[in-house]
Amino acid sequence: MSRRPWRPALSDLFLLILFSLLLSFLFWKAIEVGADSAVRVKKSAEFPLRFRYDGTFKILQVADMHFGNGAVTRCRDVLPFESARCSDLNTTQFLRRMIEAEKPDLIAFTGDNIFGTSATDAAESLFQVFRPAMESRIPWAAILGNHDQESTMTRGELMSFISLMDYSVSQLNPPGFKIDGFGNYDIRVHGAFSSGMANTSVLNLYFLDSGDRAMVGGVRTYGWIRESQLTWLRTASQNLQGIFPAPALTFFHIPIPEVRDLWYRGFVGKYQEAVACSMFNSGVLKSLTSMGDVKAVFLGHDHLNDFCGNIDGIWFCYGGGFGYHGYGRAGWPRRGRVILSQLRKGKKAWMGVESIRTWKRMDDETLTKTDEQVLWSDGGMEDVDH
Repeated sequence: MSRRPWRPALSDLFLLILFSLLLSFLFWKAIEVGADSAVRVKKSAEFPLRFRYDGTFKILQVADMHFGNGAVTRCRDVLPFESARCSDLNTTQFLRRMIEAEKPDLIAFTGDNIFGTSATDAAESLFQVFRPAMESRIPWAAILGNHDQESTMTRGELMSFISLMDYSVSQLNPPGFKIDGFGNYDIRVHGAFSSGMANTSVLNLYFLDSGDRAMVGGVRTYGWIRESQLTWLRTASQNLQGIFPAPALTFFHIPIPEVRDLWYRGFVGKYQEAVACSMFNSGVLKSLTSMGDVKAVFLGHDHLNDFCGNIDGIWFCYGGGFGYHGYGRAGWPRRGRVILSQLRKGKKAWMGVESIRTWKRMDDETLTKTDEQVLWSDGGMEDVDH
């Protein structure tokens, strides 16, 4: 018995045609969307970082930007005549002015880059915070403070995102180490081109996550740098010094408890508020002094402090409050810190680091420069340079 060949009904043909048209529409729509949102590759900084031909390497420290949502986020603690038109955009403009005036080789953002409770979209706020750095094409590095994660991203997500932004040299964490926190990494700065140190790190930079909040004995306190981080730090320092005994600088957000003692020991700059640190002392100072290479530590967190003080041979320096949405003091300008390392001039070429200096600039009409001092020289520490 022969079978009659199958012939689609009109309804089947209609559905088939409709499905084909839908597939065609989706295909061309995908092409159209793809043209507008092509895969974008990160614009990377030139590696390795290195000293200039004139033997200098300059870092701009930006502490506590406390960015919210841009133009709609108002300033805090400014003079009455400044408040009406003051917003996050004042912070952005200050950063642009500092970049233009100092022309740094690296910008170091030392935490509380965004003020989480005021930032409705963490990713968008991060783009606004770091846009001046990205537009300048200057390498930049960032760590987290205690407020960054209070918006729409976790600390791990924040550091991953930051590490993928244009010209960022930030890292999530060192590979091969089980370590607490997010944003623990080192950056190596090589000697100048055409010198015998061109392929050697002559200045090492350590970045550490000091956490946000924690509980100690049932009491809420600020975070601290954990033993796993210090183990990695000591290992990294030992390995780097085994190659070349270069000086090092360290950056983290929350100060260690010993910084409080500088009120009695002496300091350069302004000590205007109590040091807000963890009640738990994890032994950071002991680790830093035992390593021997760290000459200075740069902090954020306490916006009204901008001083430097020496503890056991290591300078601890605040950046001072940079951002206008962070708390401050009306009439006391926002400020940023500059760190300049200078190579020693040999008979024929640049050698290792000879000195490390620092100063601050105010966000006033002339970007007033203040408190310039020598932090370290290869002949020993120096007093304030008047």
